[in-house]
Amino acid sequence: MSIVKNIFMVIVSPKLGWEGVNESVTPTQKVLSGGLYPVLALLAVASFVPYIYTPTDWTLSKLLIHAIIEFASFFASYFLIGYLLGGFYPKLVKTPSATVRLNNFIIYNLIYLALLEICNNLLDNAFTPLYFMLIYVCVLVHKGALHYLGMQNDKKLTKFVIIASAMLILFPLVIRYLLGFMMS
Repeated sequence: MSIVKNIFMVIVSPKLGWEGVNESVTPTQKVLSGGLYPVLALLAVASFVPYIYTPTDWTLSKLLIHAIIEFASFFASYFLIGYLLGGFYPKLVKTPSATVRLNNFIIYNLIYLALLEICNNLLDNAFTPLYFMLIYVCVLVHKGALHYLGMQNDKKLTKFVIIASAMLILFPLVIRYLLGFMMS
């Protein structure tokens, strides 16, 4: 399956999507270059859209800083989440193939969040239902842990879903806030 089809399937039908990702056995570098990096580039371009709605509030320098912050928040989150989840759950990074699976798991979930942020940038005002779509990350993480990472359905899975979902949702937001604070 292609990376774009995998992304679509993971979002639309997480169980089938993660099973498709499992069957495709795509190396992390290919998922990064064919999935996350193009979506982050699209996010950076979409960061210039607010100028259309409120040109008096935005200058070129503010838009450029906004685009860099959006890109950097997801880029840094990928590495930070991979490092921390690998530390919290050493079984997930025991072998090179397990590490690839964990990294791909993080990438597909971050792609979903980046697509939400692109939608947020394309809209004129904050669209509240879009923020509720962040909760869907918990479903993606749960189904991915079961059908892609091969975790068993028990208390450890619940703990993993809570920790991984919190990291995936909060890290880009916190990094975005910190970078925005430092740049202003």
